[in-house]
Amino acid sequence: MAAEIERKFLIQGEQWRAEAHASRVVRQGYLAGTERASVRVRASDDQAWLNIKGATLGIQRQEYEYTIPLDEAREMLDTLCNGPLIEKTRHFVHHGSHLWEIDEFFGDNAGLVVAEIELGHEDEPFERPAWLGDEVSDDPRYYNVSLVRHPYREWS
Repeated sequence: MAAEIERKFLIQGEQWRAEAHASRVVRQGYLAGTERASVRVRASDDQAWLNIKGATLGIQRQEYEYTIPLDEAREMLDTLCNGPLIEKTRHFVHHGSHLWEIDEFFGDNAGLVVAEIELGHEDEPFERPAWLGDEVSDDPRYYNVSLVRHPYREWS
């Protein structure tokens, strides 16, 4: 079984920007979502993926990801995905021995910035950067599939 162990945090301040060594714009949309899993398509730069992710709460979920042709991904995003699409810039920050992915959302989710770290096991220790805020790994509002249904701009 393919598994992803990922923790998600809010960001405090802007200090992380000085540590970002690369960034890429990402568009993603959802083709299907059930109580058990979601199916999404993601395009970034010159690459695209089809992703199937378990819908369980928590930091460990089943995940399967497959490379697909970019032109087909763009067509799926434009014609088959439920809206609104997730639009974000993903920034990459090395801190300690880990790579952090910081997602800065725009469009209907503008203003939301979250940091994610993938771990080898649930109890793996990691250095907490000074800019790391509250953990939201167990809060389904911050899952991308939820941001399609309930965009950040609608939160009160």
